[in-house]
Amino acid sequence: MKLSSIMNDLSSGIFLELAKEKAALKAGGMDVIDLSVGTPNIPPTQAIRQIIADEAMKDESYIYAIDDLPELKEAASEWYKRRYSVDIDAQTEVCAVLGTQEGLAHCCLPVIDPGDTVILQDPCYPAFFTGAALAHAQVYRVPQRAENGFLIDFDDIPEDVAKRAKLMIVSYPNNPTTAVAPPEFYDELIAFAKKHDIFVIHDNAYSELAFDGLHVGSFLAHKGAKEIGAEFNSLSKSYGYAGARLGFCLGNSDYVSALKQLKSNTDYGIFLPIQKAGICALKSDECVVRDTAAAYEKRRDILINGFASHGWQIEKPRATMFVWARIPERFGNDDVEFVQQLMKATGVLVVPGSAFGSCGCGFVRIALVQSEVRILTAAERIGVFLKR
Repeated sequence: MKLSSIMNDLSSGIFLELAKEKAALKAGGMDVIDLSVGTPNIPPTQAIRQIIADEAMKDESYIYAIDDLPELKEAASEWYKRRYSVDIDAQTEVCAVLGTQEGLAHCCLPVIDPGDTVILQDPCYPAFFTGAALAHAQVYRVPQRAENGFLIDFDDIPEDVAKRAKLMIVSYPNNPTTAVAPPEFYDELIAFAKKHDIFVIHDNAYSELAFDGLHVGSFLAHKGAKEIGAEFNSLSKSYGYAGARLGFCLGNSDYVSALKQLKSNTDYGIFLPIQKAGICALKSDECVVRDTAAAYEKRRDILINGFASHGWQIEKPRATMFVWARIPERFGNDDVEFVQQLMKATGVLVVPGSAFGSCGCGFVRIALVQSEVRILTAAERIGVFLKR
């Protein structure tokens, strides 16, 4: 069998590779502390889980969903109004997706023809590249540099690239760098997109996980955003709904309509109990999300302080469920070698920054997905490793 050319563009994925390494270490008897995959270990509330359980026992839940429940779209619209002061038309400006991973994997198809140019951040979440690859797009990676706070500098995009680009995918708070964009960045992004006739997709999956009193808004709250763009948002991190797979694309009505048409040809909708429990999540008290953010903030502080006590100084992230760390100086810029040595010596798994793009070389991404005790244990093991 000869695989299609698109498979050459899609690696097996760093997380699959790390999972294999993890299995090998565990088989060898090592206690593994996995700080690699951003899998939330804070579950949904009891009320949300109870709705899934109750609805799953109903015979009528097992028909094809086909379309999003009107109540779900209304709940998403109300949530955006309450949370971001953004007006969203529930009928024309909302489309539910099977988690934003699925949505982003298909996000290029409504607007990209083979050979069109898509601008991505470097480093960026791998699903962005997957979406471009599935559309057979040409990709231009614009760097996010530490000296610029890991924000895109639009002057780094050559004029000829800007002229031929049809789509730009952007995400702040950013995975993996944890960077947060100031409001003026979005105004500049919208002006740039309008000038060059580029459609913008903004991934806002981490807006709720902001720390130290920081408030993060929505790209759609900025004047002109809906004219040139759409935003993806997710219940995975904020409500612990990761395995249930529910997210949204919101914004430009023409784009949302096209994405709905695409999805009508690729899936039969989201399992009804998942939709109904999602409504409960979106309508739940805001303290649910605040408590989740507070838990990640506490883990962040424990990790930063714990690692610092053992000689690894890392800048505190202002948002997300990750820490973006420059590797210790003695390892130079070889983040892959650092990750391999760390894993084999300590059983602590992190992700090499280069897995997210060449500008991630010399960094690692650490996920705050273990208990406070396990994070402290990881810090102690790393301390011993760094003193070797």
